[in-house]
Amino acid sequence: MAPVVFLDGSANCPREMLGNKAHGIDAMRRHSLPVPPAFCITTEVGARYLADPTPTMDAIWHDVLDAMRWLEAQTSRTFGRGPHPLLVSVRSGATQSMPGMMDTILDLGFNDAVEQALAASSESGAEQFARDTRQRFVRMYERVVGGAERVPADPYAQLRAGIEAIFTSWNSPRAVAYRSHWGLDDRGGTAAVVQAMVFGNLSANSGAGVFISRNPISGANEPFGEWLPGGQGDDVVSGSVDVEPITALRDEQRAVYDELMAAARRLERLESDVQEIEFTVEDGTLWLLQTRTAERSAQAAVRLALQLRREGLIDDHETLRRVTPAHVETLLLPSLRPETRSTAPLLAKGLPACPGVASGQAYTDVDAAMDAADRGEQVILVRDYTRPEDVSGMLAAQGIVTEVGGAASHAAVVSREIGRVAVVGCGPGVAATLAGKQITVDGSKGEVREGNLVQSGWSVDDTPELRELADIARRISPLRAHLTGDYPSLADASEPAIRAALDAGHSDVVSPTPLAAMLTALRMTR
Repeated sequence: MAPVVFLDGSANCPREMLGNKAHGIDAMRRHSLPVPPAFCITTEVGARYLADPTPTMDAIWHDVLDAMRWLEAQTSRTFGRGPHPLLVSVRSGATQSMPGMMDTILDLGFNDAVEQALAASSESGAEQFARDTRQRFVRMYERVVGGAERVPADPYAQLRAGIEAIFTSWNSPRAVAYRSHWGLDDRGGTAAVVQAMVFGNLSANSGAGVFISRNPISGANEPFGEWLPGGQGDDVVSGSVDVEPITALRDEQRAVYDELMAAARRLERLESDVQEIEFTVEDGTLWLLQTRTAERSAQAAVRLALQLRREGLIDDHETLRRVTPAHVETLLLPSLRPETRSTAPLLAKGLPACPGVASGQAYTDVDAAMDAADRGEQVILVRDYTRPEDVSGMLAAQGIVTEVGGAASHAAVVSREIGRVAVVGCGPGVAATLAGKQITVDGSKGEVREGNLVQSGWSVDDTPELRELADIARRISPLRAHLTGDYPSLADASEPAIRAALDAGHSDVVSPTPLAAMLTALRMTR
């Protein structure tokens, strides 16, 4: 297979070679959706680079230059020079989605000639746009590639350094910690996706956002997302700025919103799953930058699996595959009763980003939070906003609270991925106010209350969705589990316990967590 693949809709390559991001881009291009032209340097090259950097880049560089000429032809622009400059983004693209764990560089190819060309445009505000875009590029380039040397004027030197930085980020501490948490293979590497830039900071009717085809927190069948007028995509997903709900785009640019909704519905049907779409609006024109299966809370995982089943997009087996034993265990964790909540002082309120309840001491420093967790303390990590390098502290914490950012920010997306209770966008000064206090975070209500509040437990019978799943599972699972009955008893829903029951020829058992036991049995016997 070629080391560099054009993502023109005809790549016809496995996801394992292209990575998740490039695979999604190629699929959208294949279905004639509005996607900026892009090419992919494969995961095989990414893995080879980690073992032998310079010879690997030398071997593929001619292919990269050919692909850049293709991008220039596709966009009718020239890379790194005027009068119509082409700028590109360089982004990571692992096969397994690892949100926020690896690096991205936007606006690459900027130099004095590009700034002069952009500023010379007859459009109102052209000089400010050119200056803002250059400042964004320099900050990101220096952070990702390294600030020891000045940004080179040669756009191809920038491109090579950017690609190398993206490959190297596979082994960044945050990416390693993330893979370790999920038990993912450290071998292999990431692809690098090079895509023509479109600009959400261009004009008054420009912006960037994230759109999720259904609510990934509650599981409600409703559009969900965030919109930032005048911003670029990194502003939204970093969580470093406050954003508007996606309904603001509907109110500002109805035709663009309707086009986005139609694209999301189409992608949902094609992928048979809820999609998270990063998009840019450039001077009133919609561009889709990537799509992927949306991360979701345990509650949303259950509700969305059942919705998609009822709509005929997935069958019974796939419905059960999308709900894990861990989802069930999370839903059955104790929660706050209304009377308990009402008697505890409200310290902060924000956006509910991941449901559940967690109590502990508030720490604003990641290292201090990790040390406290190592001592066996219950920890709540409170930050102005979370950065990719904060992931180890997020994994150590029971809950996450941020001052700024929305429900599609880094803090929110990663919290849903790793199953941490989260409330985001609580307002300036919250970190200082909460530091050192014993607090309880309610990720369903978007509240932070004083003290370690007492929680009360639920059961499968309290939740209609879990009852429905259990009924499906009893029809399909090789091991039917019940709360009561004259059957052998399981001590737990672990794989060894399930294996022992199956080996003993049991078809029915009693379990304290019947649904989790049946889901485990299904996963073991596929």
